[in-house]
Amino acid sequence: MGNRDDDHLDRSVRLRRERRERAKQEGELTLAQSLAWMGTLGWLIAVPMVAGMFLGRWLDRELATGVTLASSLSVAGLVAGCWFAWRKVQRR
Repeated sequence: MGNRDDDHLDRSVRLRRERRERAKQEGELTLAQSLAWMGTLGWLIAVPMVAGMFLGRWLDRELATGVTLASSLSVAGLVAGCWFAWRKVQRR
């Protein structure tokens, strides 16, 4: 199991070094770029959540289940959106 931990540590160190080098080469983000980045993350979270809510609401009307599916699918959409945003941040 120690080997897996070492591989993870090596990968983390390598990614951090690559990010630092890229930051040196590209420079810091401008205010507009930072706002665009935050907006992108916001949309990545909001769109799946709202889509889940609308799908759940439609299913609730069709199946006469109250608000059960709307609330469940909106939370599922929120979780999916947060995962999408996390993946995007990790790739940056």
